[in-house]
Parts: sequence; C-alpha cells; structure tokens
Amino acid sequence: MSTGVVAIAVLPDPRVGLTMWELYEVSIACTVFGVPQPDLADPWYDLRLCGPGDPDPDGRNGSGFALRADHGLDALARADTVIVPSVPDAVVEDGEEVPAELVEALRAAADSGARMVSLCTGAFALAAAGLLDGRRATAHWQHTAQLAARHPQVIVDDSVLYTEEGSVLTSAGATAALDLCLHLVRQDLGAAVAGQLARRLVVPAHRTGGQAQFIEAPLPPSDDDSLGPVLQWAVEQLATPLTVDDLARRARMSTRTFHRRLQETCGTTPLQWLLQQRIARAQTLLERTDLPVERIGEQSGLGTAANLRRHFSRAVGVSPTDYRRAFRPSARPSTGR
Repeated sequence: MSTGVVAIAVLPDPRVGLTMWELYEVSIACTVFGVPQPDLADPWYDLRLCGPGDPDPDGRNGSGFALRADHGLDALARADTVIVPSVPDAVVEDGEEVPAELVEALRAAADSGARMVSLCTGAFALAAAGLLDGRRATAHWQHTAQLAARHPQVIVDDSVLYTEEGSVLTSAGATAALDLCLHLVRQDLGAAVAGQLARRLVVPAHRTGGQAQFIEAPLPPSDDDSLGPVLQWAVEQLATPLTVDDLARRARMSTRTFHRRLQETCGTTPLQWLLQQRIARAQTLLERTDLPVERIGEQSGLGTAANLRRHFSRAVGVSPTDYRRAFRPSARPSTGR
C-alpha cells in the first residue's frame, strides 16, 4: 500500500479566475486526497496545490473564483501523483496554447516518474506536454472533438468514463472525475478502503473506466422503476450461480427488458455488471481474509481458481496472489497464483 504526495496543478484564467466547473473538479481531487481518513489508512495522502502564482493578490480574479496555491509549478516534479483538473476555457474553446510553464512542469514530473492524471479538460495540458502521444485518452464528451483535432497523435475515446495507459490516466468530466480518483485510491490502498471512502461520499464504490460516459435514454420516471433492489440482492447472492434470467425474474421483467434497462441505467450489460461485482468481491476477500484462491473463487462466484485467475488478471492487471501480496503483505501465501 502507498499514498505519497499528490500535487494538483491549478491553472486559473488570469482574466476570469476559476469557473464553477473548474472549481468542481479541483474540489473533487481535494476531497478525495486532501481530507485525512486515519481510520482507513494512516498516513493518508499529502496533498499540495500548485500553480503559477496568484495573479490577483486581493483574490478578485474577474468573475470567477480565486484559489491561492501554496506551491509553484516546480513542485510537480517532486510529487508521486500529478493531477491536472482542467485548463482555462480559452484553451479549449478559442485554441489558446497551454502555458509553457505548465507544459514544462508536467514534462519534468513525468520524467521524474510521477503518475500523471487529468480530469476533464486537463487532458489538453497532458496532450500539450506530449504525454498522451500514442495513448488512449478521454475528456468530457463535449470537448473530445477539439482534443482529437488539436492533437491527432492522441487516441481519443469519447465514450468511456476514464482511461488508464500505464502511468497516465485521463477522465471525463463531472462525476467521472470522482470515479477516476476513487480508482486511484483503489490502486494505492485497495478495494476495501476505496469502498469505504465511496460510502462516505455517498457514491457507487466502483464504476469501471469502460462504462458509458453518457446515456441517451431518459431517466426512469420514478423510484418504482429503479433497479436498485434487484442489484443489491444480486450483490448479496454473488456466491451462488446467477444468470441474467434470474435477475430478470427477480426484477419481474422479461430478460430482454431487464437487459435494456440495465444498459440504460448502468451503461453496461448484465453479464459485464455481474463480472465487475464478482471481481470487486474477490478484491475484498484477498485484502481482508487468508482464504485460498480456490475458496475466493467460490465465494465471489467466479468458480474455479483458474477462472478467478483468468478474469481477475484481465480486469485488475495482476494475479490474485500478486494483488494480495501488495495489499496484505503479512498474509500467509494462498494456493497458487
């Protein structure tokens, strides 16, 4: 487990300050990484706000919000994780260049081995620094066309919540930024800590990066149409064999209707949703218990140890044994990898 220094690069437009949307993404990162959670992990992250300096000492930057950074952009090179929440609207809408000072600071941070992260339009800054060249990346779907046009060497995906390409991660806007921040906590401190933090923030514990960025269909007209009860029931039944037909019957819908409703609500298929929940259960069991891999496969509903290893490695990127070693270094070895 590791946390380290998280540096947020704040770049207000000197003419107008931070807009409400820009402040929102800064606030998400500050809430996740800047509020100590000693009962979940101690030490927590060391958060540092970094910027080019306050262009308005009186804190009255145009019509937007002023935010005073305690550190200069040179501090990015000394961080373990660098987050760029946004760039000024003029960069996105008017084609202005990302300030050279920020570009150089981002390159220096990447060269020093920092994990590089963008939220929403922050992807324009990472792209300007050449950190997204040849990589898959995303931003808010309203801005991905501009990102692709200005940086054709970037593989822009406008459909997903977030992307992860090695040590470079990007997210869409608004709540997708929170999804990515929780994903980082999950990487650093494990699924159990990320789940508890999500519970405190009253948000879903895990939405995978590949989920749809937006849903065309209208929201259900009332709580009576909510899939919440059947999905909660399914989470409690993961150790038993579950099929889409089982879930549809529980929801009192046809299989076709249930499939469509879950796709509309969660942006994924029932089988993919079930697999995501089973992987999350396996992560929790690996972190919290000494159960052998065979038993974890059974209790998570993934079946055999071989099936668990295959699905887990594909979804998480490491074997169950390596995952347990990272998050429970004192645990006794489980059977196999």
